[in-house]
Amino acid sequence: MSRLRKEIDEALLDFVGRQRPALLDISADLAPLMSALDALLSGGKRLRPSFCYWGWRAAGGGTDPGIVAAAASLELLQASALIHDDVMDSSDTRRGQPSVHRRFEALHRAQGWPGDAQAFGGGTAILLGDLCLAWSSEMFETCGLDDERRRRGRAVYDVMRTEVMCGQYLDMLEGTRGEATVETALRVVEYKAAKYTIERPLHLGAALAGADPRVTAALTGYGLPLGIAFQLRDDVLGVFGDPAETGKPAGDDLREGKRTVLVALTLERASAAQAAALQRRLGDPALDRPGVDELRAIIEETGGLAACEALIDRYAREAREALAAAPITEEAREALTDLATAAVARLA
Repeated sequence: MSRLRKEIDEALLDFVGRQRPALLDISADLAPLMSALDALLSGGKRLRPSFCYWGWRAAGGGTDPGIVAAAASLELLQASALIHDDVMDSSDTRRGQPSVHRRFEALHRAQGWPGDAQAFGGGTAILLGDLCLAWSSEMFETCGLDDERRRRGRAVYDVMRTEVMCGQYLDMLEGTRGEATVETALRVVEYKAAKYTIERPLHLGAALAGADPRVTAALTGYGLPLGIAFQLRDDVLGVFGDPAETGKPAGDDLREGKRTVLVALTLERASAAQAAALQRRLGDPALDRPGVDELRAIIEETGGLAACEALIDRYAREAREALAAAPITEEAREALTDLATAAVARLA
C-alpha cells in the first residue's frame, strides 16, 4: 500500500508539474492558485485511486504504469469536490489548513484590495474547483492506457461524476428542508459518498481491465456497503473526532447543520426536549465547545451513536462477506481487505 501511494503521489506531482508552466505563462498572478492546489493535494489518504487500482488488479489487470496515472486522476476529481463542498458548507478548514475560499479571502484582505473579500474567496475557489475537474479528465485521457481501455473506463467516470453531483444536491436539499430521515440520509450517503468513494473507483479500475461482469457485480457487493460504512464513520468523526486526526474543528458537522444518518438516528430516539435542543442548536455557526458537548451528550444518551456504530458494523460485515466470495485473486482480496480496514477504522 505504501508503494502504491508513493506512485500515486508521484503521478499527481508529475501531472500538476506539467500544467504549472502553462498557467504561469498566462500570468504570474495565477501562482497562488497553484500554491493552493499544491497544499490541498499534499494531504489525503488516496483511497479512491487505491480502490481503482485494486479494481483493476481484481479484474486481471497487469502492471501497466498507465493504471496508476488513471487512478491518480481521481484525486483531482476529489480536490474539485472538496473545494466546492467547502464553499457550500462555509467550512473554514480542510485537512488541517485553511479551506481554499478562506485562503483567498485572506489574500484579498492582506493585499488591501477593494470589494468583498468573501465573494472573491468563494469565486476563486469555484474556479479552482472547476480547473481540478477539467484536469481530472485530462489526466485520465493522457494516462497512457490504450484507447479501448479508456473508452470502457470513460463510461464509468461519467456516471461517477453525475452521481456525486446529484448526491451533493440531495445533501444540500436535506439540510435546507431540515427533515432528514434515516432513509433519506442513507440515500445521500449512497450517492454522495459510497458510490463515489469506493464502488465506482472499483468499477473504473475493473472496466479499464476489461472485467468479467461477475467480477464487477462482486465488487459492487463489496464496495457499496463498505462505502456506506466509510461515510457513517465520517459522520461519527465529524461530531466526535479528534481535530488533530480529522483536520477540522471538533463538532464542525454540527455547526454546519449536516443532516447525517447519525443525526437522523438520534432524532428517531430523542425525547421531545432532546429533539428540540438538537434542532435548535444544529447549524449554529457560533456553536461553542460547551454547545458541542451538549449535543454530543444528546447523541450518546439517546442511543444515536450506538445505533450508528451498529450500522457501521453491519455494512462492514456485508462488505467482508461479499469480498470473501468474490471471484478474484488472493492478492487483490488481501489488498481490498486492508483497504476495508483503512476505510472504516481510518487507520491509513
